[in-house]
Amino acid sequence: MAGAADGESGMVTTNALLDDLGARGLIHDTTDRDRLAARLDEGRVVVYCGFDPTADSLHVGNLVPLLLLRRFRDAGHECIALAGGATGMIGDPSGRSEERNLLDEETLASNLAGIKPQLVQILGDGAQFVDNYSWTRDVTLLEFLRDVGKHVTVNQMVAKESIRSRMDGTDGISFTEFTYTLLQAFDYLHLHEAHQCELQVGGSDQWGNITAGIDLIRRRTGHHVHGLTVPLVTRADGQKFGKSVDGAVWLSAERTSPYRFYQYWMQIADADVERFLLQLTLLPVAEARAIAASHARAPHLREGQRALARALTTMLHGAVPTAGAEEASEVLFGGDAGALAGAALDTVATEVPSTGLRKADVVGADLVDLLVVTGLASSRGDARRSLEQRGISVNNAKIEPGFRPSQEDLLEGRALLLRKGKSTYHLISLVAG
Repeated sequence: MAGAADGESGMVTTNALLDDLGARGLIHDTTDRDRLAARLDEGRVVVYCGFDPTADSLHVGNLVPLLLLRRFRDAGHECIALAGGATGMIGDPSGRSEERNLLDEETLASNLAGIKPQLVQILGDGAQFVDNYSWTRDVTLLEFLRDVGKHVTVNQMVAKESIRSRMDGTDGISFTEFTYTLLQAFDYLHLHEAHQCELQVGGSDQWGNITAGIDLIRRRTGHHVHGLTVPLVTRADGQKFGKSVDGAVWLSAERTSPYRFYQYWMQIADADVERFLLQLTLLPVAEARAIAASHARAPHLREGQRALARALTTMLHGAVPTAGAEEASEVLFGGDAGALAGAALDTVATEVPSTGLRKADVVGADLVDLLVVTGLASSRGDARRSLEQRGISVNNAKIEPGFRPSQEDLLEGRALLLRKGKSTYHLISLVAG
């Protein structure tokens, strides 16, 4: 139990959860840390974090604040995940150099339906899920101006970095986006009054919005509440976090498959390993640092990336898809494919080009013909040259000219994995007929 702040003795209030967040590098800004620590030690605190449904899936850039909420839940506090059905119609100017596109109600509803399962997957059934549209839709403009706008000065608004940076820009900021801070402040007020919420968390770009809510609650109720932000995550190579060569890395399996999600973390630079293990997994600090230290001694083994990929893919997609992604990764990077089966084979089938053929057209067939049919060779002559040069593998085993697949070569009795060169794969899947 932490001791209370003591102005005379110089004691500083500590709290196990805040200490853990600090050790992970997860505290960017916080209001009166001593007072927050003392309040957390008193007992259960209601904490919330908001996510605007700008797409039908969250992305890995949302992981740090989302996992921050999870850390509070695991420490025994009550968590509220807010989906911004109302604020999503406006668009948050924070961290933006240009105005967001406005979304209609139908699109927002579809997006909300997409992200809620992801929130549940990470936060569990113990968290509360709310939509700010439910308490905003019936508020009239006059009521909003009287109950919210009256307590916020324009001077306060333009002093906030998210607004000031836009006002100094070429295109300025619309009145619509200017009001976003007030809407988020109103959310905090509502959750404080309806759910006794005392802490809002979010990314560091949300600090201005969070403090606006704190000020509004103080002016309206006289109560003291808190805010805490985490740093915005960046990659050592300068690439925007959550991006890959193919674009955003989504939490939805439909947008980013478990295999590709797993591979994103496997490609993380060595310089990012320890920080990401600390900030993006639920591993204890000591364990994360031990893995990072072991990785640093033999980085070529990619122990750190593997631990990171396994932890995050399992948390988001479950153990079976993760095992499939791991096994498929080993195979598609040249490992033994002879025992490829189950989820791993299914994963390979979704990640490489495939051709459906009847069993009678595969077993005993001339491999030259199969190479042409699958497009791995442009002609029979091209196929023969590749075979003569030992450039063709079946189930990742080099084969000789004249090879004909047998029943025993079929993976799980239903597929054959061909490879040309080091990394050009094609899967033949058996079909009925």
